[in-house]
Amino acid sequence: MEESNKKIYTDKEYCLHVWGPFACFTRPEMKVERVSYDVITPSAARAIFQAIFWKPAIRWEVTKIEVLAPIKRFAIKRNEVASIMGKGSKGIDITADRRQRASYILRDVDYRIYAKMIYIPLKNRSLECKKHYKDVYTDDERAAENPVKYQEIFERRANKGQCFTMPYLGCREFACSFEYVDLDDPKIPLEPKPIQESRDLSIMLYDMDFEEDEKCPPAMFYHPEMVNGVIIVPPRDSNEILR
Repeated sequence: MEESNKKIYTDKEYCLHVWGPFACFTRPEMKVERVSYDVITPSAARAIFQAIFWKPAIRWEVTKIEVLAPIKRFAIKRNEVASIMGKGSKGIDITADRRQRASYILRDVDYRIYAKMIYIPLKNRSLECKKHYKDVYTDDERAAENPVKYQEIFERRANKGQCFTMPYLGCREFACSFEYVDLDDPKIPLEPKPIQESRDLSIMLYDMDFEEDEKCPPAMFYHPEMVNGVIIVPPRDSNEILR
């Protein structure tokens, strides 16, 4: 009897090494000036994975964050516009609408972020995703949809450094570099090591609950603690998540 080479979907954890010269993970309670959290938020880490690969059939769940560089802050002033350009807007006069705001941001950040690709069965998807599946997908696309395929696509894209949108560290102007870390290869050392620092990070933004309301999602928070540079991130259905 021939042995099948077909891959089986497993609850696999992925890892990315991300770094950049600047980062700003804005605290939502600061209304006038941008003040960054001490470390990357799970929502910002999730967005980096999504920049590489995302489909309506999957969601990324961040599991762990390793801080690889000392936490450093500095203050800058940036020119911003006060208005938001809507769909029917004819434009914004940036000269008249410009505001100068102080920002307290991070510099020379370096992280290893870990996440799992969670496959969402069709029956558990939102109404919009179900409609997209029914009206947009072809019969071949529906037949080809499976979690193993999505895992292979992500691994290939991450290995090649490909992304649909440029990943960033909190603000789009703070683009970051990334490198895929193959956790299945024992020959690849996890270097550099996390910083030997522990601190209570207080209440921090976890993510936005798009499953509750896609158009106006409520915020979710959690109380992380960094132990020797490592932050364990609870799953979204954990009692540790504050809604």
